[in-house]
Amino acid sequence: MENEAVIRLTIFLGLFAVLATLEAIAPRRVRSQPRSARWVTNWGVTLLNTVTLRLMALALPLLAVGAAIDADAQGWGLFNAVALPLWLEVAIVVLIFDFAIWLQHLITHKVPLLWRLHRVHHADVDMDVTTAIRFHPVEIALSMLLKIGLVYLLGPAAIAIVIFEIILNGTAMFNHSNFALPAWLDRAVRKVLVTPDMHRVHHSVHRSEHDSNYGFALSIWDRMFGTYIAQPQAGHDEMQVGLQWQDDRPSKLGWTLALPFARK
Repeated sequence: MENEAVIRLTIFLGLFAVLATLEAIAPRRVRSQPRSARWVTNWGVTLLNTVTLRLMALALPLLAVGAAIDADAQGWGLFNAVALPLWLEVAIVVLIFDFAIWLQHLITHKVPLLWRLHRVHHADVDMDVTTAIRFHPVEIALSMLLKIGLVYLLGPAAIAIVIFEIILNGTAMFNHSNFALPAWLDRAVRKVLVTPDMHRVHHSVHRSEHDSNYGFALSIWDRMFGTYIAQPQAGHDEMQVGLQWQDDRPSKLGWTLALPFARK
């Protein structure tokens, strides 16, 4: 799609700037580490993820949006076999893909090999807007393969995938951010979307808590499947974020990239 990458990047950077500003003005929790080292590492990881996807695009030219265009040209997938209004197709696609990401997230916590990759995300000892972009490149590549497969199975309109990706990236940055959302507003928003306080429970060092609240965008899946925890036992100010055995090394890029291959 024409200018799709520019549009997505503009929205991403704009929302990142807004959330980072809110974090500076009204932080929810006191940081345990300075932003500088963590941000260099987290941005370094996401730059490597971008390179990984670009390399995948060379070997596999059709990433998610391209796969949707190709599926349409070939007439493949469910939505190419039925005629639905575009608005309805977009709504259904967003629901299906959001559930797929929820399920993928749950599986990464249950399958030991995938957890070794996913714990790079959980190793961040503070949570802020950059935690949303802290994923190991191998996990990003596997996630993209899942999206491509689902696109060919469903055959959604390319615009539906673009809208889903914008929603996914935007809500992930929102619910990882460290700004104080008023309690009354949090209660209202989390009826539909995952809020920072809701998702912070998922980043607890305690297994019983980080095996909950898997949602990235919609909060309904955790409520529906019994994986919802409203608040951390220790409270948001006292709870510890990260992995139980870690120290300050998650702020180092080399350690972060090597973590899936460490013995722990």
